[in-house]
Amino acid sequence: MQNSTAESVDLSQHHAPLLDLFPRATERPELRLSEAQLGFFVENGYLSGIPMLDARQLEALRAEVDRIAGAPDHELGLLYEHNRNESDDPSLRLFHCLGHWRLLPALHDLLWHPAFTVPASQILGGAVRFWHDQLFLKPASDGGVVAWHQDYSYWTRTTPLAHLTAWIALDDATRENGCVHFVPGSHRWPLLPKPRLSGDKDAIRSVLNDEQLAAFRPVASELEAGFASFHHPLMLHGSDANRSGRPRRGVVINVVRDGVRSDSDDPLLTGVPVVPKGQPLGGRFFPLLFDPKCAAASR
Repeated sequence: MQNSTAESVDLSQHHAPLLDLFPRATERPELRLSEAQLGFFVENGYLSGIPMLDARQLEALRAEVDRIAGAPDHELGLLYEHNRNESDDPSLRLFHCLGHWRLLPALHDLLWHPAFTVPASQILGGAVRFWHDQLFLKPASDGGVVAWHQDYSYWTRTTPLAHLTAWIALDDATRENGCVHFVPGSHRWPLLPKPRLSGDKDAIRSVLNDEQLAAFRPVASELEAGFASFHHPLMLHGSDANRSGRPRRGVVINVVRDGVRSDSDDPLLTGVPVVPKGQPLGGRFFPLLFDPKCAAASR
């Protein structure tokens, strides 16, 4: 696979789009979330149904995701992590990886897509800096579950808690093929223990108190292909198995408000140079994606 072996170009060297697939970053009013949408996010901890990709962009991203999923391990050396099947259940399959922005140009350029960066900046309340990306692929008929979890339980090596996740559907994501479910209001709960991501889906319920259990009323985030959801780092979310005849491919972009710092003297991601504890994220592997002040000034 071109641009994916250890000998090929690592696209993390490039902090701007390489293709003409996505528009250049500007403060575009039509991409901004409404006050009602922002209010919904504040109240519920998530927001679904955000238009993200047109047909051309969707086709390019699907092709690159399928190339990664089908590539041999020796061509995936630039990934921070990858699991061909992260599921604890051998009858189910869940492909999960981190770091694909380093491999192929459309997945690289997606990070700078204004349809993502503009609303992300609104929610975060400032400039948007890249944290890391993920792919979650559930094949037709036997796609695995993702356990109920809070993203920040895996990210406590960074501080303060000023993170945001976008989940972008490359296929229609429905109840039948294992779409993400959110527990509205759970972003106001304290940090919960970190579960096994693809283990017992309901393991987290054993640590919830009576009030949290009473409020545990998940809602399905069904998305058409090309649409996205955003969620808070403490939002409790998970997804069921894909028992349908259709795949469920999702691209995840995790970002932080510029200024978030390392809280560890260990590497924040596998193979990435240490960001000393107390130092803000930055440099080659944590590029600035969008600064609304600069975008406004360039108009």
